[in-house]
Amino acid sequence: TPVPKIGKTVENTPVPPMLIARHLAKTFDTRGPLAIIDDVSLDVKPGESVAILGPSGCGKSTLLYMLGALEAPSAGTVTINGTEPYALDERAQAAFRGRTIGFVFQDHLLLPQLTALENVLIPTAVDKRHQPAAAAERARALLAAVGLEQRLDHRPAELSGGERQRVAIARALVRAPALLLCDEPTGNLDRAAAESVADLLVSLHEQQHTMLVVVTHSPALAARLGHRYALADRQLQAQA
Repeated sequence: TPVPKIGKTVENTPVPPMLIARHLAKTFDTRGPLAIIDDVSLDVKPGESVAILGPSGCGKSTLLYMLGALEAPSAGTVTINGTEPYALDERAQAAFRGRTIGFVFQDHLLLPQLTALENVLIPTAVDKRHQPAAAAERARALLAAVGLEQRLDHRPAELSGGERQRVAIARALVRAPALLLCDEPTGNLDRAAAESVADLLVSLHEQQHTMLVVVTHSPALAARLGHRYALADRQLQAQA
């Protein structure tokens, strides 16, 4: 089923939009230093999609959170659209993350007391340029794009697992982020729902011309994306 087109807000920027990660490393101090990521570099341009595969516990989510300005690296740099988020103070970093990056997690993380439409609108509430009518129009259009135009007023408990994840995808895209990061977006879904969500991610990514990075256990989902890497021995290895 074709995905309806949603207008994307494009901001003027003096630098080419791009994700650039250089020599990322992450070490946690447990009962001694525990190295999770070591010397990882990655470039992603608008319109490109990347899958990162690997077993549980190998550091895929940690890498994703470093790329998304949620987890500071122990070494290395991340630059998104010419900005180094880890060079910003906490408030500025949060604002940059909110307007530049969309997240989809394995658990949809919807607020149970809110409707589907209200959940999608949550990220717009902190936008200083927030225009309620325009935001609501975009949210409705995104929910229609993910097949939930008849479910706007339903709360999460009234939706299936696949439907809840579709709401989460719409929420991630409501501010038209340049970078969309997904952490096991189909991990909690049955096969049919996983295929449906994968279809939506790919279709909306192509339409919105985002930079898409997906951490997944699913070879089927990874095969849908343009570039594939395996995280092994703390480093990224390109896959055919």
